[in-house]
Amino acid sequence: MSVTQQQVLEALKRVRSPRGVALTDAGVLSPITANDGKVFFSINVEASEARGWEDTRAQAEAAVRAIPGVTMAMIALTAERKPGAAPPPPRSSGVQPVSAHRPHQHQHPADSPMSRQAAIPGIGAVIAVASGKGGVGKSTTAINLALGLRDLGLKVGLLDADIYGPSVPKLTGLHEKPQLTPDKKMIPLSRFGLAIMSIGFLVEEDSPMIWRGPMVMSAINQTLREVAWGTLDVLVVDMPPGTGDAQLTLAQNVPLKGAVIVSTPQDLSLIDARRGLAMFRKVNVPVLGIIENMSYFQCPQCGTRSDIFGHGGARHEAERLGVPFLGEIPLHMDIRSTSDAGTPVVESDPSGPHAAIYRTIAASVRDQIKGAIAAA
Repeated sequence: MSVTQQQVLEALKRVRSPRGVALTDAGVLSPITANDGKVFFSINVEASEARGWEDTRAQAEAAVRAIPGVTMAMIALTAERKPGAAPPPPRSSGVQPVSAHRPHQHQHPADSPMSRQAAIPGIGAVIAVASGKGGVGKSTTAINLALGLRDLGLKVGLLDADIYGPSVPKLTGLHEKPQLTPDKKMIPLSRFGLAIMSIGFLVEEDSPMIWRGPMVMSAINQTLREVAWGTLDVLVVDMPPGTGDAQLTLAQNVPLKGAVIVSTPQDLSLIDARRGLAMFRKVNVPVLGIIENMSYFQCPQCGTRSDIFGHGGARHEAERLGVPFLGEIPLHMDIRSTSDAGTPVVESDPSGPHAAIYRTIAASVRDQIKGAIAAA
């Protein structure tokens, strides 16, 4: 059954704002996306009023979920301060505004962001594959790392959290829509022995993702926590590139056991890799190491090696920053062509030299998180 925008608006007419106005008349709704049973929109309010709107957001989500044919609803509360508006004054009692929530200089580890993270039942360790910028082969690295961990005998899941540019559907050749459990949790798709979830399974391939930060975080949290992952040793999260609000908030709210940084050897990429590493350290997420992707090119005809983007920059950076250097992955047509074909190289050529590199990297990652895996 197809769900229309008009059906969503009719349902929202019955939801009242904190001032008693119908939500559809309050002037706070973003454009509504309703596609194949999935509904997405945000409620945009002033930052000073955000706390009072949370109940309204929850009621709106419940109303949308009750529409026949709706299989998924993502409704985010976006709070903004008017240009030139002063921050809210300090409160004499009660909960302080967000701007007052600053860590003490000698913050106890028990008060760190990591200590407030809720574990995901059934998952031993969640690790992030991240990069300071796009275009460095992060997603290709993430899926081949997941396959390498699988080859080591672990039960592995892969979450494509790159909301604006989901690559996992292309890398796996999967384009089906996830089914739902009786309690409306999404069932991850399965291929290559991996449990796989991506926002790309929920929206059309050519649909632009014109979402603000809160909507992005709502989507990431739902694809993480409203999925029936079952029992996994490791969940590999393909993070969005960069070090913005989405990445920082994800790192603070997901129980990450570590992060892998992907970079090319060139200085421009390494500058951004440093930012990514610094972000994870800031929120007390262990950095499992740096991978130098596109490390060198070896001509398949004559065997001549060319360091197109330079060479050794990531290794040097890892040594300088005191984190493990996980390995070098060459710029090779086989890695590119198998990824484009939806059969990553660790799966399509398991006995080849490139699969061996990824498995070596996977072994290093496994050894660093084996305590979490054993405790699961």
